[in-house]
Amino acid sequence: MHCTAFATADEYHLGSLSQDLASHGYVEVTSLPRDAANILVIGIENSAKEGDPGTIFFFREGAAVFWNVKDKTMKHVMQVLEKHEIQPYEIALVHWENEELNYSKTEGQSKLHRGEIRLNSELDLEDAILEKFAFSNALCLSVKLAIWEASLDKFVESIQSIPEALKAGKKVKLSHEEVMQKMGELFALRHHINLSSDFLITPDFYWDRENLEELYDKTCRFLSITRRVKVMNEKLQHCMALTDLMRNHLTEKRTLRLEWMIVILITIEVMFELGRVFF
Repeated sequence: MHCTAFATADEYHLGSLSQDLASHGYVEVTSLPRDAANILVIGIENSAKEGDPGTIFFFREGAAVFWNVKDKTMKHVMQVLEKHEIQPYEIALVHWENEELNYSKTEGQSKLHRGEIRLNSELDLEDAILEKFAFSNALCLSVKLAIWEASLDKFVESIQSIPEALKAGKKVKLSHEEVMQKMGELFALRHHINLSSDFLITPDFYWDRENLEELYDKTCRFLSITRRVKVMNEKLQHCMALTDLMRNHLTEKRTLRLEWMIVILITIEVMFELGRVFF
C-alpha cells in the first residue's frame, strides 16, 4: 500500500474544507485527541487495496497526506481542496516535490524499516489513526520543506550573476527597491523555516506520547529534516550577506550622488554670487 504526501499551499481553510468534503460524501474521522489541533482527518470507503481503510490527513499548514487512496479519489479530493487553499503553489511544483512511502500491516510494534512503514495490524482504529498521524506529520514537514527548498533554489538562481558581475567590475542592474524586495523574500523564508514551523523542535503533542514521538522522530531522521534545515539556513545566511552587500553598495551610490548634487548646487550658488558682485 502507498502513503503519499503533497504540499499544495501556504495554508488551508479546514472548516470550509470539511463541509465541502462532507457534501461530496466523505466522512470526517473525529477520534483525534483535542491537542491534535489544526488537523482534519477524512476516511475513505473504497480504499486502493484491501487490508487497510483509506485515510487522508489535512494539515492547516498546507499539506495533505493520503493513505491507501485510489488515484481517481486522490485527484478528486485535490480538486475540491483547490477552493480552500491560501496562497496555492504551482501545480507542477506540487507534484514534483511530493513524498511517497510504501507501507504494510504486520505483527509487532509499528516502525519505519528501510524506508517502508510497517503498521501494527493488531491496533484498533483510534490507535492506528494516531500512528498514521505521527508518520504523516513528518511527511508534512518534508514536503513543505521541499517547496521552500525549491523557492530558495529559484532565488539563488536569480542572484547568481551578481557575484560574477562584482568580481568583473561590471555594473549590477538592480534598483534599491528590487534589493529590498529580495531581502523581504529571504526574511519570509527564514520566518517560515525557523519561527512558524516545527522544523527545529518536536511538537508538544508528542511530549506525553513516547511511542508516537519515536515514530515521528525516526521518520524525520529518515527524511533528513534536520540536515536539510541546516543546509537551507546556511544558504539563506549566504544570500543575506550578498543582499546586504548590494544594499550597502546602492546606499553608498545614492549618498555619493547626493553629495555631488550638493556640490553642484553650491558651485552654482557661488557662480551666481560672483556674477552679481562682478556686474
